[in-house]
Amino acid sequence: MSGNSGPFNKRVQTPVPPLKGSFPLDHDGLCKLEMLRYMVCMNENKHYNSECRESAKSYFACRMENGLMDRDEWNKLGYGDAPP
Repeated sequence: MSGNSGPFNKRVQTPVPPLKGSFPLDHDGLCKLEMLRYMVCMNENKHYNSECRESAKSYFACRMENGLMDRDEWNKLGYGDAPP
């Protein structure tokens, strides 16, 4: 048995925060409809997200409008500059 594995491993891994900061949960369901539309689209399109870009954009717009994610420019999120 190796001394570097299992519960006796002494190395401590430091957590790394996400690049865009926190992504709060939508406890009040403010964007539930947009999220469900996106999930249905993904299921209908075998999880090819390129087919669901407009649904994803609507979901991001809802989250930004309701303070569930930081506002950002659409081109930084992989979209054009125009809102949905």
